[in-house]
Amino acid sequence: MASLSAQIPLCLALMMAACLMIGINGSIDGAQREFDYFALSLQWPGTICHKTRHCCSSNACCRGSNSQTEFTIHGLWPDYNDGTWPSCCYRSQFDVKEISTLLDALEKYWPSLYCGKSSTCFSGKGLFWAHEWEKHGTCSSPVIRDEYSYFITTLNVYFKYNVTKILNEAGYVPSNSERYPLGGIVSAIENSFRATPEVICSKEAVEEIRLCFFKDFKPRNCLASKTSCPKYVSLPAYVSMGREASESEIAWISDDEAL
Repeated sequence: MASLSAQIPLCLALMMAACLMIGINGSIDGAQREFDYFALSLQWPGTICHKTRHCCSSNACCRGSNSQTEFTIHGLWPDYNDGTWPSCCYRSQFDVKEISTLLDALEKYWPSLYCGKSSTCFSGKGLFWAHEWEKHGTCSSPVIRDEYSYFITTLNVYFKYNVTKILNEAGYVPSNSERYPLGGIVSAIENSFRATPEVICSKEAVEEIRLCFFKDFKPRNCLASKTSCPKYVSLPAYVSMGREASESEIAWISDDEAL
């Protein structure tokens, strides 16, 4: 009997060690339940870049005449129907070499609009793309299972559901003087994609638009029942912050200084 009692703590210790090894090796698929749908979050550079106080080489707001004039990608996020979301689902450190053939497209359509490095789940401070892959991309299984697939899939969905084109065709164009009815912007997207988006504002300016999708990437309604936007909103035009903008008061710093 005594020997049996001595074996019980040993078995428990072995079980705990096995659980720890699962976490170390990154095989933690059972830790967070499978997501319910995807949200493609798009940023409006005109709104975000108006807040820029420092420029650096990694900040797309600071590219002058080459800066963004269309919605850019923030991320493709697996979400739950209850309004929560999984994050950092398994240990997979971002490797820029995995997406080397996509870098030109990512720099243009999925750039960082800030200085400094982003926090990541497994790699310390890193690129904006590292943050998106490690926090959100690792939770996209079983639909998306690797880093390259995450980024190419997101780009393809972004190109297929071109929000900038839809809004421009409906007369909603960048302007620093016009105000547009929020309902009109939502309706333009609904009429094109047959699904209701979520619109996020910073004061009266549109900052993000989120499109939601089933796991097969067919559009579905987003869940948000409330909005941070007023009835009339703006789509601020981009104001150059590049080095050629001699009258700009924006200070240029190195990427290391921005950490």
